[in-house]
Amino acid sequence: MEKFDERYIEMASVWAKNSYCKRRQVGALIVKNKMIISDGYNGTPSGFENQCEDENGVTKPYVLHAEANAITKVAKSGNSSEGATLFVTASPCLECSKLIIQAGIKRVVYRDEYRLTDGIDLLKRAGIEVEKVD
Repeated sequence: MEKFDERYIEMASVWAKNSYCKRRQVGALIVKNKMIISDGYNGTPSGFENQCEDENGVTKPYVLHAEANAITKVAKSGNSSEGATLFVTASPCLECSKLIIQAGIKRVVYRDEYRLTDGIDLLKRAGIEVEKVD
């Protein structure tokens, strides 16, 4: 583990507080050459209402995960995530793991375990370095 990993995870935790989601707030940072090149938190797409759950407390199907928001934001910026590290407060799901692989991210550092491990399993299968921090 690198010296700054815990700080970046702390920053991702602070960033998660921007989320309007009630069930779980997740934050993500993409770091390359010790520079934060993108950030994201879970929420609805741009221009949509800032409510992640329906009247029954179920997460709406179009809510974006923090990782997906950070990856699409870096794509818009003209920066490259090739070889970068993703810091995320919850372990990535399978869909986000596919995006992480395609974005060229080489390392994922996360804090909280998600109930399913298929995302982490896929990242490892793709040769991406995965670390859990406490």
